[in-house]
Amino acid sequence: MSRLHRENHLVERIGWLRAAVLGANDGIISTASLILGVASASASQSDVLLTGVAGLVAGAMSMAAGEYVSVSSQSDTEHADLAREKQELADDPVFEREELAQVYVARGVEAELAREVAKQLMAKDALGAHARDELGISEITTARPVQAALASAATFSVGAAAPLVLVLVSPSSALIPVVSAGSLLFLALLGAIGAKAGGAGLLKPTIRVTFWGAFAMALTAGIGAVFGKVV
Repeated sequence: MSRLHRENHLVERIGWLRAAVLGANDGIISTASLILGVASASASQSDVLLTGVAGLVAGAMSMAAGEYVSVSSQSDTEHADLAREKQELADDPVFEREELAQVYVARGVEAELAREVAKQLMAKDALGAHARDELGISEITTARPVQAALASAATFSVGAAAPLVLVLVSPSSALIPVVSAGSLLFLALLGAIGAKAGGAGLLKPTIRVTFWGAFAMALTAGIGAVFGKVV
């Protein structure tokens, strides 16, 4: 018999992977779109760069605050549910054991065996068993506001830095095509990396990220060109 070993499941990456991909994707798209919109309005290269830097700082702070607030709300809900479940376990442990057993019965376990499983699990960690099997709260899915905020801010900054570098290295006459092409390349790379880290196929995520990035940049550049002529 082969020795038991701990398996590393891809689902364990969901929390940080979602925040990382979202942050980097938003950083590239929003900053590149902002740069292209301002550049299309005939702004100088220094003004375009300044706008991009401001977008990076504002976007990173916005991402951090947004992630922290939203994930904190999830965390508050989890804590409230756990507190209520803890009180219910103290008030009526027999009913709670039967309730947990019925969860297993619904999953296909025989009633008597389900009651025995519920009894043994609750003897070891009653609240943990109910949190995991009744409420769906586990170590993998537990909300971590600070981690999510820092990951989003950091990855947004990395993503936003990419089009800023393109502004620095491109001649002013070719700024728009260089930033457009380079940003789309970065988005395609990001889509492939995210798909690889998540264990998915490469083609569909890469096309999805690149398409929506191109759409956002084209729309913003068009608006910049129109308003640039009007102003």
